[in-house]
Amino acid sequence: MHFTAEQRLEDGVVERRFTLGDIPGILWTPATTSAPAPLILIGHPPLGLDRMYPRLAGRARYYAAEHGFAAATIELPGSGDRPRWPAAEQARADLRRAMEAGVRPIPGEIVDALVLPLVERAVPEWQAALDALLELPGIGGPVGYEGGVISVGIRLAVAEPRIRAAGFFAGSLVPAAMFEEARRVTVPLQVLLQWDDEGNDRQAALDLFDAFGSREKTLHANMGGHTGVPQFELEPGARFFARHLK
Repeated sequence: MHFTAEQRLEDGVVERRFTLGDIPGILWTPATTSAPAPLILIGHPPLGLDRMYPRLAGRARYYAAEHGFAAATIELPGSGDRPRWPAAEQARADLRRAMEAGVRPIPGEIVDALVLPLVERAVPEWQAALDALLELPGIGGPVGYEGGVISVGIRLAVAEPRIRAAGFFAGSLVPAAMFEEARRVTVPLQVLLQWDDEGNDRQAALDLFDAFGSREKTLHANMGGHTGVPQFELEPGARFFARHLK
C-alpha cells in the first residue's frame, strides 16, 4: 500500500489516498484514538470514486469523527481511472437498453453478466486491501462492511471471516445464484431498503432479506427513490457497528 496524499479535514478526520498495486483507495481515520480503531469497509456502485466521493466521505467522516471508526474504500474493477473492462461496459449497455425499453423484470442473463464477473474480481481485491489496512498502525479491527453492490457484500460476508457485521443497501440487481450464497451469510446484518426504488425490484429485495441465514438481521425500509436514503439512517448504522465491532 502506497499513500499518495494526506489531509486533515475540518472535523479532525485524517483522509489519506492510497494505491494498492493499480487499485486506488481512500482511508479515513479519527483524529485521535486511545486504542486501535475498528475498521468499516465502505462499498459503492461501479460509478467511480470521484463521482461517489461526497456520499462515501460523508459516511466515513461521520463514523470516524463521531464514533472513532476507521473507514476505507477502493475503486471497483473497470471503474473510475482503472482500465476499461469491455465485458462490463457491454453488460451495462445491455442493462440501460432494457431499462429504457421498460423491460421488467430485467432478464437474468443481463443481471448475471453485469454482476457475477464483478463479484469474482472485486472480492479478492477487497480482501487484499483488508490485509494491507490491518497492517497499519492505529487500525486493529474488528471489521465491518457497508453499502456497495450487495452481491459483492454477500460474497465478502461468506468468504471473509474477519468481517463481523455488515450493513447492506438493498437492490443492485441480484443474480439468482447469489440467493443461495445469501443463505450462508451468518454475520449480523442491517439492511436499508428504499421502498420506491425505481431501479430495483422491491419483492426481490424482500426475498433476499428473507434468504439471509443470519440469526440477527434487521430491515430498515424508508419511503423514497434510490438516492433518497434519509440522513438519519447514519446514526442507526453507527450504533449497529458499535454493537458488533467495539
